[in-house]
Amino acid sequence: MATSVAPAGELERLPPWIRVRPPRGAAYPEVRGLLDELALGTVCREARCPNLPECWSAGAATLMLLGTDCTRRCGFCAVSTRWPKGVVDGTEPARVAEAVRRWGLRYVVLTQVCRDDLEDGGAGLLAETVRRIRVASPGTRVELLIGDLGGRPEPLETLWSSPPDVLAHNLETTRELSGRVRDRRAGYDRSLGVLAAARRTGPSHLVVKSSVMLGLGETEEGLRAAFEDLRRAGVDLLTLGQYLRPGPGHVPVARYVPPEEFERWKAAALALGFEGVEAGPLVRSSYRAEELYRRARVARGG
Repeated sequence: MATSVAPAGELERLPPWIRVRPPRGAAYPEVRGLLDELALGTVCREARCPNLPECWSAGAATLMLLGTDCTRRCGFCAVSTRWPKGVVDGTEPARVAEAVRRWGLRYVVLTQVCRDDLEDGGAGLLAETVRRIRVASPGTRVELLIGDLGGRPEPLETLWSSPPDVLAHNLETTRELSGRVRDRRAGYDRSLGVLAAARRTGPSHLVVKSSVMLGLGETEEGLRAAFEDLRRAGVDLLTLGQYLRPGPGHVPVARYVPPEEFERWKAAALALGFEGVEAGPLVRSSYRAEELYRRARVARGG
């Protein structure tokens, strides 16, 4: 879920429960400096995540692989669109592993831009990055947030050569809204297929995770159906957050969902059997990811 802070003209209309915290804490400049030194992209910056100050101040960032330009143009996303013509920076896995080592992270979230210009969707570079992190920082847990990899089974098999602890792929929205909100090459059923394939073919320890945005105009029936579809696909962890419009050219916000409604949906999702749910107006895919992962471990008796 790569949504952003609302543009300046819309800030006056934001409800009181949506407030971005200012940066504080010694870790913030250290994180920023290391990212700049190693020339690493983050979804925090590229998607203008409202939680950037909080996470960077705590010494955490979600690293974006395969560059910072996406080959898709979803109506909700702030990441720039470009066709990179198959160009891949082979030094990226080593630089990411070095950043993780120098941070001393117990848990790291890696995400990717969609790369429809690559036959494997970038799976080879993703797997190599996880492998290098395992070598440089053996105790670090790795969460990998992937695109749909073209909906093909072979790229997923490539990932299992060096599997993450958590494999995440975002459903983003309900079936009824998917065609309007997402790029035409994406799809509700394709995303469910990716998640189901990860559960079916991935290692037994794998935790499968997804995310859904609220406030796009979804109905209660559609949202409940999405939760049920995710559970049938074998998804263990779920995050729910408020969609915030990146700019005037993006899908407008249908409504701002109050915190108490997020709590109600969290309870409904947990009742369906998810091992962990994080829900709230500013929650994003990787928000408090380590904490959510530990909930899954506890649920499994690990």
